[in-house]
Amino acid sequence: MKRNMIKAGPAGVRRVAQAILRGGVAAFPTETFYGLGADAGNDEALQKIFQIKGREDNKPLLVLIAEREWLPGLVRSIPPVAARLMEKFWPGPLTLVFEASPELSILLTAGTGTVGVRISPHPVAQALVRAVGRAITATSANLSGQPSASVAAEVLRTIGNRVDAILDGGQTAGGLGSTVVDVSGASCRILRQGAVTRAELAPFFEG
Repeated sequence: MKRNMIKAGPAGVRRVAQAILRGGVAAFPTETFYGLGADAGNDEALQKIFQIKGREDNKPLLVLIAEREWLPGLVRSIPPVAARLMEKFWPGPLTLVFEASPELSILLTAGTGTVGVRISPHPVAQALVRAVGRAITATSANLSGQPSASVAAEVLRTIGNRVDAILDGGQTAGGLGSTVVDVSGASCRILRQGAVTRAELAPFFEG
């Protein structure tokens, strides 16, 4: 087993959280695929993600939080429809795109003025975010344009030598990624159809 492959028990979660707090980038399981976690407030760590993935810097990075009370430091406001969506679908595979706090790094927002946020229902992802104690990124743990990874071994094979740690939480569910809904404007828009269906969202867009 590679040195940076860490089993996802309590001790492993703490170890990986410390790596993230030191400015590292770690792969971890989410409710769909493995993601790449870095401290959302550390520009050097965010830049590493773009280098690891070969990702274009005009693409924003979504973040995970542990609870809704963390939102005020990340977003300008929480529209009523966003509050209703969070009540129904969080924790879950629904990323909400808010108007971003002006304090957020441009590496997160890619100059869009918005930021995507969700709470993962995966117990390992949730434990990791809580152990870090602040928002972390969750972009897919793969090379840009390549398939997403559902097991730690895939992450190890493709980008294992580029990340500081891989938190092995077993196989993830795979399937569709999170649905992305923009709640930053006057009306809601589905930016990406995913695990939460259009039919499930429709009642929140009415009226």
